[in-house]
Amino acid sequence: MPEMILGCAYGFIEKWEMYVSIGDRAGSRRWVNPFERERFGMFFRSQHSHWRKAVLSGGATLVLVAGALGISAVPAVAAGTGPCDIYASGGTACVAAHSTTRALYGAYNGSLYQVRRASDSATTNIGVLSAGGYANAAAQDSFCSGTSCVITIIYDQSGRGNNLTQAPAGGAAGGPDNLANATAAQITLNGNKAYGVYVAAGTGYRNDRTSGIATGDAAEGMYAVLDGTHYNGGCCFDYGNAETSNNDDGNGTMEAIYFGNIKVWGYGSGNGPWVMADLENGLFSGVNAGYNANDATVNFRYTTAIIKGKANNWAIRTGNAQSGGLTTQYNGARPNVSGYNPMKKQGAIILGIGGDNSKGSAGTFYEGVMTSGFPSDATENSVQANIVAAGYGGGGGTGTTYYSINNINSGKVMDVQQPNTADLAKVGQYAWNGNFWQEWSFVDRGSGYFNIVSRNSGKCLDVNGASTADGAGIIQYTCGSGTNQQFLWRASGSNFQVVARHSGKCVDVVGSSTADGALLEQRTCTTANNMLWSRTVR
Repeated sequence: MPEMILGCAYGFIEKWEMYVSIGDRAGSRRWVNPFERERFGMFFRSQHSHWRKAVLSGGATLVLVAGALGISAVPAVAAGTGPCDIYASGGTACVAAHSTTRALYGAYNGSLYQVRRASDSATTNIGVLSAGGYANAAAQDSFCSGTSCVITIIYDQSGRGNNLTQAPAGGAAGGPDNLANATAAQITLNGNKAYGVYVAAGTGYRNDRTSGIATGDAAEGMYAVLDGTHYNGGCCFDYGNAETSNNDDGNGTMEAIYFGNIKVWGYGSGNGPWVMADLENGLFSGVNAGYNANDATVNFRYTTAIIKGKANNWAIRTGNAQSGGLTTQYNGARPNVSGYNPMKKQGAIILGIGGDNSKGSAGTFYEGVMTSGFPSDATENSVQANIVAAGYGGGGGTGTTYYSINNINSGKVMDVQQPNTADLAKVGQYAWNGNFWQEWSFVDRGSGYFNIVSRNSGKCLDVNGASTADGAGIIQYTCGSGTNQQFLWRASGSNFQVVARHSGKCVDVVGSSTADGALLEQRTCTTANNMLWSRTVR
């Protein structure tokens, strides 16, 4: 059962908002009697707006009168605090704090991350709008206008210098790894625009020379806020403690959050994705290797994932980063497989990859920290309340909108052919089957033109070789500033043409084919149905 954060003012307000605001709607929760509804409804209607503003503005939690309500309280936190202030008050200070969306300390007023633009390789740091506040996304938008940008550094807010930069080669794969497209994961937090770290296969960040990160069997905790709808079955979308050698150094040399639906080493109930612990040579969801029924599928749009470990004890906790409390999926002994007790952690930090630089995974990261010491459940409950108060997806939609792009002639959708994460992969059509290589986002490039970005790879629709000739193939390629990657979504009757900016020609299906796998090309525009498209939100 979820462990409700009843001591958290935000959760209390949210509960009463649900009752007061929607208690009378068809199909919603009902009050026990009309008198109770009226008495509490009048009070909370007059008070909850003021309380909610106080909680959201500071990300705070308040201790209710536990004796009167018959519930246990969680640690009190002053207004203007962040997750790392909460961890510090619980005696388990942050030793690494990474986010591209907001400050993780109430007083933090430094840079969150650095971006590099394609047009001239210049870089700039992206900070916060105010101390303890949200990312200054407008600074990125201005700097990257008319070109594309990648995220080069994710700064450590803890002051220990544990910044994440481009991952080098490792035992499982060469390097350096790719850097994340800086605009591929646009979201809002309480109406403030921000960008996450969009990890397509091949993307990875690392720091092998850290300060204060747990080694050996020392206690630590970590959380991450992730996109629960962006994942795959590749190895391994991790955030946390890894080998300093970039190699697989044996069982117990890692302790990191894993998110995805791979089942090779372990898995939980349902079809995934699951939050598991990557402890090297195993993704664990409980004491046993392999299947553990108590590790439930977790796929909230914004997901809180927690792993923590100490001598012969570790835990998995998860939650919805937009509302409610945390669920403990496992809390118990280290895995009953040789090599994991005691642990042999080495203290590097990874994001988006495995400890040996395995980089076949996908996911999106918004924020996360690592702590010194094993945080209490009460501390983590307060951190979850702070995350909820941050307002992921609030005030401006739920983040990046993805579409299938549907051909009017065939009824089939734009689809990246195998290998569907590679540069130069051909784009064709195929019957809709719900895979991410059939979903696309539109990134504004001005004057009505857009980059059309694959959800699966983070790469851009592209006219091969920037050709202006009829018959030039349509591919995907790492996003840049070229106008052969910019397309006009031009109305034609009730449908649309997809017009390449550099050539003025339209994307069409070769030979007006209706077959699965038929490729796309550019050709002089007509109103034929094989050149007409529609979009469906997915």
